[in-house]
Amino acid sequence: MIVCCLLATPVWGYIAAKNSFTKEVLNYDWSPVISAMLISSIGGLILDFTISNYKGIAVFQLVINGVGGNLVAVQASRTSTSLHLEQHNGKVEKPLKICIGPIDEFSSFGVHSKIARILLMMVIPSHLIFSYTLSYLRPGHISLTATFIVVYLLAAPLQVILLLYLAQLMVVWMWSRGMDPDNSAIPYLTAAGDL
Repeated sequence: MIVCCLLATPVWGYIAAKNSFTKEVLNYDWSPVISAMLISSIGGLILDFTISNYKGIAVFQLVINGVGGNLVAVQASRTSTSLHLEQHNGKVEKPLKICIGPIDEFSSFGVHSKIARILLMMVIPSHLIFSYTLSYLRPGHISLTATFIVVYLLAAPLQVILLLYLAQLMVVWMWSRGMDPDNSAIPYLTAAGDL
């Protein structure tokens, strides 16, 4: 099966190169996906080590990465869409500030900062719901102790804070370089969440 897929890849690449809708994706959007796969693989190695030491932690890995990855994908997509709309509407803004401080990211009065705060407020309730559901279903060898819940509920917002800040930096940087952040930033951000 693998040999068949490898042999078919050049054929499908040729067909995609001839199609005007897929040519751009074929030429420019493969490196973020491949890089994201490599980053996630490193996260998988860390998870493998962790599972050997802490039984049942894999269930929480799915939840923490799912919540963080989805929230940061929403923010990256919103920021990218905002940049596309500004360009389409001909708004001439001052040059984009690529590197902002983390405090500016979460405390300013701009729309992106407000949405980041809203997304951040969703983290703890989401994880409490998922943790309660997991404790009720009891998959694998999990035991929810008070210490585990406290550390888990500290790690989850920290992950989302880092990802939201990274999303702001990455989306604006990619946009300033002429890349489409929707296609490029989201794979990197979700892979960073996995890591």
